[in-house]
Amino acid sequence: MTINRRDLALSTLAISVLALASPALAASADEEAVAKKVEAFRLAQIAADPKALGALCWDDLSYSHSSGKVEDKATFIANATDGKSKFLSIEYKDPTIKVVGPAAIVRFHWVAEQEMAADGKKVPTNLHILMNWQKQGDEWKLLSRAATKL
Repeated sequence: MTINRRDLALSTLAISVLALASPALAASADEEAVAKKVEAFRLAQIAADPKALGALCWDDLSYSHSSGKVEDKATFIANATDGKSKFLSIEYKDPTIKVVGPAAIVRFHWVAEQEMAADGKKVPTNLHILMNWQKQGDEWKLLSRAATKL
């Protein structure tokens, strides 16, 4: 079997393209995995599900509200599920996800409505959210979250 320069060059080019494409495919898979976690987090917030929220967050969570209040994991979960209010809706609009190594930067426009248990008052919120997710092994978990009023 004879291999000429043209065949060798094409083979080398094909292998190079595949090698360069592999990291892009891995990033896409990670972005998809993070997107699923972000949606699971949104659903857990609406359901006020402490078990689901706990499973999605790192123990060292830093959760910052648009008021400037910062909570650790236990405080966030306790306050998010205490029944003093309930979410009628939460939308994560225009999300972007950028995976950088074992970290993912997630941004979106939060539009939500809560109902207060004490008086039934409905409170809308309009925020910009920044979430940082971290991967350990095959698992993505929320490490930090910051909110800014719009």
